[in-house]
Amino acid sequence: MNLYPVIILAGGIATRLQPLTYKIPKALVEVGHQPFIAQQLRLLSSHGIRQVIISAWYKGEMIREVIGDGSQFDLDVKYVFDGEIPLGTGGAVRLALDLVAGPFFVLYGDSYLPCDYAAIQGFFASENQPGLMTVYRNLGRWDTSNVEMAHGRIISYDKKDLTPRMEFIDYGLGVFRPEAFASLPEGQPIDLSVLYQRLVAEHALLAYEVKERFYEIGSFEGLHELDDLLATNPDQFLERN
Repeated sequence: MNLYPVIILAGGIATRLQPLTYKIPKALVEVGHQPFIAQQLRLLSSHGIRQVIISAWYKGEMIREVIGDGSQFDLDVKYVFDGEIPLGTGGAVRLALDLVAGPFFVLYGDSYLPCDYAAIQGFFASENQPGLMTVYRNLGRWDTSNVEMAHGRIISYDKKDLTPRMEFIDYGLGVFRPEAFASLPEGQPIDLSVLYQRLVAEHALLAYEVKERFYEIGSFEGLHELDDLLATNPDQFLERN
């Protein structure tokens, strides 16, 4: 299977990781003795991903200086930069559409996700819907659950208006057809959650339940946990073909 390209959203300022991110972007914070973005790319490559678009803003040129064209990871890596103002997660994807020719994954820039990308793509390809959100039955354990899911569809998704029925959490990986972003204003800041909620309202957002737990570096707690795991065994989450 030829896997879809992955757009990595790596544009945030990462205020929760300051002072680490005063001089470098979050993507370059060291995790397991490597920049985090290198760990992400190693993981993606091990699962058969071959094309990555890194969407950056805050100190984004530093990421390109470290990663280059991605050949060291057996990847083709391209870049897109927001410009003078940050476009938000939704606006950043909208800007990157010229670099994709069909469906694509969207991965949060602070998420490390040892999941089955081919299985997720296969499910998405079998359904005629514009978007998919991967979810994990979190039950409030690793972070605040924010998704209600039933029968393969997202019923409710909200980071602020939480309900007891929200047993799942946004796992950090989405799949989209380019037309899903056609209604978003070009060059305007907008959050990806706005598109997700719009698709929920239209009953057009698929759900894929992932069984593997997620790891993240958006917080110091998550950063230290993943750093310890990858420093001890750097290859433990890599897919071995």
